[in-house]
Amino acid sequence: MPRDKFSEKININCSREVAFDFTQDYSNRLKWDTFLRKAELIGGATEAGIGVSANCVAKNGLGMITKYVSFNRPEGTAVIMTKGPFMFKSFAGSWKFVKLEPELTEVSFIYSYGLKWPFALFRMRVKRKLQSEVRQRLLDLKSNIEANLPLSNN
Repeated sequence: MPRDKFSEKININCSREVAFDFTQDYSNRLKWDTFLRKAELIGGATEAGIGVSANCVAKNGLGMITKYVSFNRPEGTAVIMTKGPFMFKSFAGSWKFVKLEPELTEVSFIYSYGLKWPFALFRMRVKRKLQSEVRQRLLDLKSNIEANLPLSNN
């Protein structure tokens, strides 16, 4: 079965350290990630990092356990699915934080996944839905950071 991949990005008025730290602090996750109803680190972890697992449950009730395979502050992170919804054969994601200016960061979410049969028949519909949700998550992240966090040069 083929894998699908897509990415979405947005510019946020903050340093990349602020954006990175905010997204990787699970006490903040539900403040901005409106796609989720539950987000927690598991296995006794208190901070995100390589080898750490997270349990995230979407508002539609589908959950996924991921494991960090890369954690490179403030450049980016990557996770792979270790247990997930019945429709996914595989799932991986990375978040990149690129400094455009001292207080302007491009945040990119990149996802790659494979669908099990018969969900693979609906590849394009699933991809469009996921892309739409990721675009909204990035808009929510931008709005939350810009409205609630002081800029580091203030």
